[in-house]
Amino acid sequence: MKKVLLIEDDTVLRENTAELLELSDYEVLTAENGKLGLEMAQANQPDIIVCDIMMPILDGYGVLEGLSKDSSTKFIPFIFLSAKTERQDVRRGMDMGADDYITKPFSEEEIINAIESRIAKVALLKEEQESLQTSTTTTTNEDELRTLSDLKNFFDDNGSISSYEKNDVIYKEGQNSNYIYLILKGVVKCYKFDDKGKELTTAIHTEDDLFGYTSFTQNVPYRETAIAMKDVELAGVTKSDLTAILEENHKVTLEVIQLLTEDITGVKDQLLQMAYSSVQRKTAATIIRFAEKLNTKPNEPIVISRNDLASVAGIATETLIRTMSAFKKDGIIEMQGRNIKILDLQKLHDIN
Repeated sequence: MKKVLLIEDDTVLRENTAELLELSDYEVLTAENGKLGLEMAQANQPDIIVCDIMMPILDGYGVLEGLSKDSSTKFIPFIFLSAKTERQDVRRGMDMGADDYITKPFSEEEIINAIESRIAKVALLKEEQESLQTSTTTTTNEDELRTLSDLKNFFDDNGSISSYEKNDVIYKEGQNSNYIYLILKGVVKCYKFDDKGKELTTAIHTEDDLFGYTSFTQNVPYRETAIAMKDVELAGVTKSDLTAILEENHKVTLEVIQLLTEDITGVKDQLLQMAYSSVQRKTAATIIRFAEKLNTKPNEPIVISRNDLASVAGIATETLIRTMSAFKKDGIIEMQGRNIKILDLQKLHDIN
């Protein structure tokens, strides 16, 4: 049974919400203020935290800040629950690292879906991490790197650690490609500009992804710009060091070749879609790609900016919004603020 910590100073709302969650088979812990909630989170390690913003003693922002400073609680999914709907309040909460933001009054379906989607995402990431850890135990020579997982562990253990805040530039197109990076935390967007100055998103990388590789044998500059979409922590290894590792560990070299092959195939598919697909097909394909990358189930809401969707699809933002409005009218998707929920996956695939 998954454990939810509900931090809410309104007694009636706290008790009603706790009862709703218990009826949905969650173990519920409750706290009446932020200070008590922070202490309970550290003591009980819940699977997810739902927290009001305006509270006595310690507000929701203070709770999230306190959680982020504790290694035992910093990765617990966190949802803000508040009547504050001003854009700057939403922006502040998301910039601090909140996973979602639900405004009062809310429906039973809305809060349950938000909790389920966040817990499922964490479970998927945990399974992938355990799978990678299991694969490393099969090596018989501890000094030899045999798998991509071994290589990532090398980055983690020996790489130069660097941190970037949201919207910071990690490197620019044309700069010397001295480092290859592993994402320890956060999300990185890579993009280029075409000859008309239009931005094209080339990739979105998440935790445990490698990026920044151009050529391992030649001094080729970076061919795209990389920025932090949220606060990012990276482990970087110089291109010369990585080349030496690949020369000495042939099995991991084959894994890197496979990774590069998959990247090239993905880029080719994206370019073909942008060149030959209709606007509706581009939009449908892009929504499906983001749903598959960000969620465990295709009908869970995805949170992505319209600009990034349009950039990946290779169409104007205004065109994307009009197309998505048509999808909404046809009952294919549902849009609630920044959330996009697929209502009819088959119809979306039929368009794609």
